[in-house]
Amino acid sequence: MSDADRPHIPVLLRPLLKAVAPVSGLWLDGTFGAGGYTRGLLEAGAERVIGVDRDPSVFDMVESWRAPYGERLILVEGTFSELDEYAEDISEGQGLDGVVLDLGVSSMQLDQAERGFSFMQDGPLDMRMSAEGATAADLVNTASEEELADILYHYGEERASRRIARAIGEARKVKPFETTRELVAVIERCLPRPKPGQSHPATRSFQAIRIAVNDEFGQLIEGLEAAERALKPGGMLAVVTFHSLEDRVVKRFFLARSGRAAQGSRYAPIQVAESPAFELVTRKSVGPDDDELADNPRARSAKLRVGRRTDAPAGQADRASLGLPAPVLRPQGSKGRSR
Repeated sequence: MSDADRPHIPVLLRPLLKAVAPVSGLWLDGTFGAGGYTRGLLEAGAERVIGVDRDPSVFDMVESWRAPYGERLILVEGTFSELDEYAEDISEGQGLDGVVLDLGVSSMQLDQAERGFSFMQDGPLDMRMSAEGATAADLVNTASEEELADILYHYGEERASRRIARAIGEARKVKPFETTRELVAVIERCLPRPKPGQSHPATRSFQAIRIAVNDEFGQLIEGLEAAERALKPGGMLAVVTFHSLEDRVVKRFFLARSGRAAQGSRYAPIQVAESPAFELVTRKSVGPDDDELADNPRARSAKLRVGRRTDAPAGQADRASLGLPAPVLRPQGSKGRSR
């Protein structure tokens, strides 16, 4: 069975539920998708779960299974960078008992050729998590070659970024990019044929363009800070990432907000330490076990990190210390925020 034919399985659900047990009270699933984490939380004992997603199409699929949960399931169309606002309204100022964030593009979106996320299927070059803002085609057709190279290098860690950006620049002089297949063909001409076991040549470029279109790193840090504001003391924040750039940011956020970040030079001015806002529940990232990999090959790159909120006042992380990729220009008119 191919990856595309497999059911949509929530990644690392078992270790997540184990890390946050016992589950109770009001939770928020900031990346609702197919609802896998939400259902898992409800079955594990959450009294209510707020499911947030910026893609309105995902809520159409809920009707087939939501009836048994009744008012325990609350759906909100929006972005997880604003989750503290949704929590404030629904919890009536009492705060959340937990937040779950599953970052990146969902397998459900990846499998839909018309969404333009997949380099394995031909479709319109879109890549937006919602129907708002500029598309990947807008970015590829209007950004300068220097800007494209920066996006590919910083967001995709693509070593051939300049070569690919030049090839894109030359190709769009003849005809603007409209489909994923057109972009894949240009990228494939720039890179050697992959050896068995290696990733597709377009993997890193498609990741980079998707991140830029949806401002995923801006959304990520805003979402982590919003979760810190929304959680009550003892509340749990669980984050699942799928590539090293995301995991680095989440890891450094937890270290910084738990008071475990590396200290600066002894010659630097002495700074007053803030009270830690989180306690680390997972000292290291948690990955899939062999059973999960057998059931869901897409879990192979996933990592889980969990923190427990203290009673310290909410603050703000030093963004310069979080390892965020260098900021780059995004397509004009885009409001891109991740799911």
